[in-house]
Amino acid sequence: MWPLQQFDAVLFDCDGTLADTMPAHYRAWRMVTDPHGMAFDEDRFYSMGGRPTRDIVATLAAEAGVAVDVEQEAHRKEQGFLDQLHAVEPIDPVIAVVRRSRGRVPLAVVTGGYRDVCRQILERVGIADCFDTIVASEDTDRHKPEPDPFLEAACRLNARPERCVVWEDSDLGIEGARRAGMHWIDVRAFHTPARVTT
Repeated sequence: MWPLQQFDAVLFDCDGTLADTMPAHYRAWRMVTDPHGMAFDEDRFYSMGGRPTRDIVATLAAEAGVAVDVEQEAHRKEQGFLDQLHAVEPIDPVIAVVRRSRGRVPLAVVTGGYRDVCRQILERVGIADCFDTIVASEDTDRHKPEPDPFLEAACRLNARPERCVVWEDSDLGIEGARRAGMHWIDVRAFHTPARVTT
């Protein structure tokens, strides 16, 4: 753990970083993609971690050459995930960092997901009251791997980007943190989510 006094703020991704949600998300995705014949294997799913749902729907539909109602399918996917929320577990080492850091340094969640879904995940894992702000997909025009969501969080927390550290579990998220000039910690170094497919 980095000494907290080195930082103005600590930023956390949500899915796959604070909560072990990725298998549930992938199952929800397959409920949307399979009926439309949109190819979406699990490796591709993980490679797109951090992108907003609606953007992924639009990308997959375009690749498959099918017309879908992007907002409707994004809603179906999120509802499919929420139907599994009861089974989501915290990623304990990261939750421990949140609890140790609370009250000592400003904290934010920076997610490619929807704010309402993120809040329900945080409630599920018992840390909804630990963060000073949530930057969700609704808050910036550009998303991970662009730096915008991280810079927005730093601005809200009155933190210098170079004195922020980001906890992430995706290549796109880490690239966004790098472009923002921030330090980062890759959660995949100590946590591997269960695979839905083999």
